[in-house]
Amino acid sequence: MAAAPVWSVDPRTGKQREQVAVEATAQEVDAAVRAAHAARDALADRTVRAAFLRTAADELKAAEATLVEAADAETALGPVRLTGELARTCYQLRAFADIVDEGAFLDVVINHPDDTATPPVPDLRRYKVPLGVVAVYSASNFPFAFSVPGGDTASALAAGCPVVVKAHPDHPALSELVAKVLRRAAARHGIPEGVLGLVHGFEAGIELIKHPLVAAAGFTGSVRGGRALFDAAAARPVPIPFHGELGSLNPVVVTEAAATERAEAIGAGLAGSMTLGVGQFCVKPGLVLVPSGAAGDGLVKSLADAVGDTDAGVLLDHRMRDNFVAGVAERAALPDVEAPVTPGAGGEHTVSAGFLTVPASRLAAEGEHDLLLEECFGPVTVVARYEDETEVRGVLSRLPGNLTATVQLSAEEAAGQGRGAELLAEVTPLAGRVLVNGWPTGVAVAPAQHHGGPYPATTSTSTSVGGTAIERWLRPVAYQGTPEALLPPELRDDNPLGLPRRFNGVLER
Repeated sequence: MAAAPVWSVDPRTGKQREQVAVEATAQEVDAAVRAAHAARDALADRTVRAAFLRTAADELKAAEATLVEAADAETALGPVRLTGELARTCYQLRAFADIVDEGAFLDVVINHPDDTATPPVPDLRRYKVPLGVVAVYSASNFPFAFSVPGGDTASALAAGCPVVVKAHPDHPALSELVAKVLRRAAARHGIPEGVLGLVHGFEAGIELIKHPLVAAAGFTGSVRGGRALFDAAAARPVPIPFHGELGSLNPVVVTEAAATERAEAIGAGLAGSMTLGVGQFCVKPGLVLVPSGAAGDGLVKSLADAVGDTDAGVLLDHRMRDNFVAGVAERAALPDVEAPVTPGAGGEHTVSAGFLTVPASRLAAEGEHDLLLEECFGPVTVVARYEDETEVRGVLSRLPGNLTATVQLSAEEAAGQGRGAELLAEVTPLAGRVLVNGWPTGVAVAPAQHHGGPYPATTSTSTSVGGTAIERWLRPVAYQGTPEALLPPELRDDNPLGLPRRFNGVLER
């Protein structure tokens, strides 16, 4: 049987642009994984791999015009958005190069023998080593930042792990172009091209997670797809870590005082956040608790005015468009659900933004309205109107894990008066990032960032954005009673690599 072709498709028209590749066979997946496995030693030198990451960023920047054009043709996200995303991706690569140079991620700890301790402490030296080949499953909505050159790839390479990427079918041509750029950067530092493998096709993704030489996986996508791969990773003869980002509702709670103080600003801010990128951000606010009464009415009017002025947009592919149109129609048909601005089909290839309202009491107990507590990918949000704090707590108690949770407080509440601290305590168990008087869209690449959350937001407690994302691809090893001449350089007393470390209980830098 001939291998299935892989087509690049224009989401603005639904028409095929070009055949990019063919879906990888099991043998081709095996070859890609084995080539990556063979490239491990080339990443062993931290100086080399830091230089590789910086060169990769430089090469991506140099190819910006070509890459942005290809990305826009396949995603319709627009050159302004894509140029910014590519800049973010290059910054992330350079940031991981700095982390590699610094060396603190190795978490070096040295304890000399102590016979006076109970029990006695032998000579122990601990640091972290790379896991091995990492499988990366690209996301649809961030063709740079969460795809071939994205955070999973950058952090894995920084950890010293070769990568095999399963390309997303929404941007296969771009994936091929970016893979070539990264391989060219690798070659400039004597690193085999196999350090970055690329495969296409659904079955290839299954073969990849099952491959015995794959040591860990990173995924960004749907709950259904991510859970299937998560289960496959756990069912292997040797289970492997699976760091998946699956789905998030990203709840927002607006207090009565906040709505009274700045209803118009909150409504406009919500509109901008929920429609950003045609509602295709993983941290789009999908459920907003707004008080009943005049203050809440003013917020809803502001939201309606702003959303009503939003142009129709193109989603990443027509399957997503069809799912969005069907999903909002099903939700809008539920009892007591209204649509002040009706979301749905904006044209043959576009969707229009909108939002739904529902009494919060409908969500506080299990029933047919549970659908409103599930993520709907696209430019729509659900505004739940609450009567009192009991209803707020009832809705929050029914929510699954999320990437973010946001509270909109008044000036007095933000200053520590009123219910602000209590509300923060209520939403903190729901999410990995908690925001006050902001909006969750926009995930800064920073050392303190955490992009993850309780299941189903993610399948682990790790972050996929920020410096600590590197920890996902490492494991600790302790050497006991090992002669100095046999120790890795990172663990020797004289610290020849100048690494930050904890030496006999004292943190050295």
